[in-house]
Amino acid sequence: TAEERGLRTIDATCPLVTKVHREAVRFAKDDYEILLIGHTGHEEVEGTYGEAPEHTQIVNSPDEAATIQVRDPDRLIWLSQTTLSVDETMETVRRLRERFPNLQDPPSDDICYATSNRQAAIKKIAPQADLVIVVGSANSSNSVRLVEVALEYGAKKAYRVDFANEVDESWFAGVSTSGVPSGASGPEVLVQEVLRLAAEYGYGEVEEVVTAEEDILFSLPKELRATLKEAGDGSRGLGGRGQRPRG
Repeated sequence: TAEERGLRTIDATCPLVTKVHREAVRFAKDDYEILLIGHTGHEEVEGTYGEAPEHTQIVNSPDEAATIQVRDPDRLIWLSQTTLSVDETMETVRRLRERFPNLQDPPSDDICYATSNRQAAIKKIAPQADLVIVVGSANSSNSVRLVEVALEYGAKKAYRVDFANEVDESWFAGVSTSGVPSGASGPEVLVQEVLRLAAEYGYGEVEEVVTAEEDILFSLPKELRATLKEAGDGSRGLGGRGQRPRG
């Protein structure tokens, strides 16, 4: 383990995920049954489930809402994975509430605002795009979902790539307009690399589509602030300003 090797560990969990963990613990203590909307096997879902396994059931899709059995329909709340499709999540909630009218909503929205914003953006871009290239990891639920949303909302072709070298020049055949969004945690540098490659293929004119301004800042993890303070490396400024979240 890291402790056995004398390594310092830093909890860099997204605060939005930590919020869902705390909600799970809180409602389990109040003896609520939690319907966790998310994908079985996803790291985030496993983490949230692990906070209150005796009180939690995972609901993978709207169709599963028809088969869920609960202990007490009057002490029931839903939580969700932060990177899900907004539309699919709300459809799942709608179907659950048809069966369980007293199903409670979480205290605040669980879906990461960066995920919601990117889905809203792709809905605006897709109808105008012959091609959409989503920059994001294969194990990123929100990146995979962006491909699906792009096709659903009118893009003729849509692909997901981790890096620019995965882009196939043949994708641009017959394309006049392309869109290049990223998953919620996709580094901007990777998006820029795809845009540079597109420019090499003759698509150098870039128009930025803005559907929302993200101005929330989170503080650096306290362990990292302490490390920077010990090193005398400008920790006050970094700790105070924080970092722009990526979901």
